[in-house]
Amino acid sequence: MTATTHTPKITIIGAGGFVFPFRLIGDLVSFPALRDSTLCLMDLDADRVHRTATAARALVDHHGFDTTIVETTDRREALADADFVIITFQVGGIDSYRWDVEIPRRYGVDQAVGDTVGPGGVFRFLRSVPAYEAIAADALELCPDAQFINYANPMAMATAFLNAKGLKTVGLCHSVQGTTRMLARTLGVPYEEVSFLSAGINHQAWILEFSRDGKDLYPELRRTMSARHRRGKGASGLHEDDGDHSEAAEGMSNYEGGNEQVRTALMNTFGYFETESSHHASEYLPYFRKDPETVLEYIPERWDYYEICVAHDEQGDIDEQLTRLQKNLSPSVEYGASIVNAAVTGVPAVVYGNVPNATGLIQNLPTDACVEVPCLVDRNGVQPTAIGSLPPQLAALNRTNIGVQTLAVIAALSGEVEHVYHAVALDPLTAAQLTLDQIRSMTDELLHAHAALLPAALRPNPTDSDAIAIGQETAAPVLTP
Repeated sequence: MTATTHTPKITIIGAGGFVFPFRLIGDLVSFPALRDSTLCLMDLDADRVHRTATAARALVDHHGFDTTIVETTDRREALADADFVIITFQVGGIDSYRWDVEIPRRYGVDQAVGDTVGPGGVFRFLRSVPAYEAIAADALELCPDAQFINYANPMAMATAFLNAKGLKTVGLCHSVQGTTRMLARTLGVPYEEVSFLSAGINHQAWILEFSRDGKDLYPELRRTMSARHRRGKGASGLHEDDGDHSEAAEGMSNYEGGNEQVRTALMNTFGYFETESSHHASEYLPYFRKDPETVLEYIPERWDYYEICVAHDEQGDIDEQLTRLQKNLSPSVEYGASIVNAAVTGVPAVVYGNVPNATGLIQNLPTDACVEVPCLVDRNGVQPTAIGSLPPQLAALNRTNIGVQTLAVIAALSGEVEHVYHAVALDPLTAAQLTLDQIRSMTDELLHAHAALLPAALRPNPTDSDAIAIGQETAAPVLTP
């Protein structure tokens, strides 16, 4: 993209969400070049977007910035002439998220998060598709040159779909930033002195290089992590994690760094450290969640993101962030504002972004995959780096997840419901736990539970009395501890 010659309009769709949208606003106004921007905050819930807008106005007024804060529930108003569009919403909220984790759990598929692959990831994506399609239709009319920045999970599926619909989209996460900081902290090395390279897919990228002043730190990393994180040995006295990973962690928590038996086992077997927490990582592979006893050996302290979301005090979280940003306005580890600043000012930035692999950025992953690679950003926009080939064992692990992601996207684009069954059946954890008949039954229940939000072509047949009965059985499941 070319540099904007006017005051940039930055739109956040899903701005009524707790914590994260306001954190992005703080990031944006941390850059002097963006302080006269128009921030258009859009959400379907007027009360929620007003809460975020009120805090945003208090922040910019406190610092004396000329930022214009607009709040709206009108998608077309938000998209009109936007230069940047940031997507942060989760369709269905907590109520739908509940089905993503509870229905599979009754079948024996226990997801600590359920937002990336697996049944939870597939259905979080599918129920978002109508919203993505509506956004794409309006954006191609109202802001066809806008840079889209997607923060919504499942990252790979959502970003791939938005690009397939013609939107210039990069997907952003904080797993690379969080993991590399944790590794530096583990080795007692100043983060600013570390050099690293990461590539793969979102939530399953790999730290390919990790060094300091030209010295390879991997030998020391393998020794340290293997001694500290052994199967069946759990740490205690860890920081409690609240699910907001926008800030750089100050110490080892029960989410990241405290109990890393899963990622250490993966490194010891496959040679490289993975970029997403052991809780997440355990969901994407068949090795770690076979039964409750095995789960406890690898993850001695449960971290359940659904329960964290249910317990959030949304207004209290925003008030706390506002107080902190009024005292000390500085950007978080998120990449979104860096992309906007680099595109507006031309000052280069390097981010890790999720982008289509159509040009073979990672040669031994499918060209229809969405991959996570380092990207240069300047006035020319987001420019992904060609990595070459991953070590073959890492590419093989990635392909087990890419199959799920690709089939879910194909289901959304084609309206072929059988591809939904294919996507869920190919999930490594689901396949390790269930038979094909059980997978079809579980998928039927999920289709019925989410029917009202799914694309019309994927909704179950309402005249199918057997399927309806299956759906009704899930009306009030109880969460397994």
